Amino acid sequence: MADLPPWEPPFDGDEIRAVFGALARQRTTFRWKCADLDAAGLASTTAASQLTLGGLLKHLALIEDVYFQVKILGNAMPSAWDAAARDVDGWEFSSAAEDPPDALYALWDSSVERSRAAVAEIEARGGLDAPAAQTMPDGGHPNVRRLVLDLVEEYGRHTGHADLIREAVDGRTGEDPPWPAEQA
Repeated sequence: MADLPPWEPPFDGDEIRAVFGALARQRTTFRWKCADLDAAGLASTTAASQLTLGGLLKHLALIEDVYFQVKILGNAMPSAWDAAARDVDGWEFSSAAEDPPDALYALWDSSVERSRAAVAEIEARGGLDAPAAQTMPDGGHPNVRRLVLDLVEEYGRHTGHADLIREAVDGRTGEDPPWPAEQA
């Protein structure tokens, strides 16, 4: 088992390692589907959909920060989003076409890095059973587990979209990036 890729969830991990491991696998697969493309590749669509890989990168970067920073930890949105028109539904999908590829990759990478760094704070606050900062209409708080599993579902859905778009762009298919990475 020592040769497992670092994104693979543990086979014998506790619940927190299994849940965050599942999220890590989804993130890795999604990022690989979007990797190494120029502006045209990131702006490509397929079928009748207007979804692009660039739009998905920006959307999931936003979702990472909304969930981990705001809903779970109760922090303000990071400054990367200060100029964002978050009140316009779907703005991240359409505005991504104006962003250069390196900015889109950096935005997603930095959002995920903030989320990964938040795991230690989440564990210190009580882990997956702890209440999240988000307040529901009835005044209650969902636990962290529910929100992290919502993220796993979000990545699962959008990684499927990314899979179809990427195959249409250049034929890349598969479930995982090549491993070990230095042989890629």
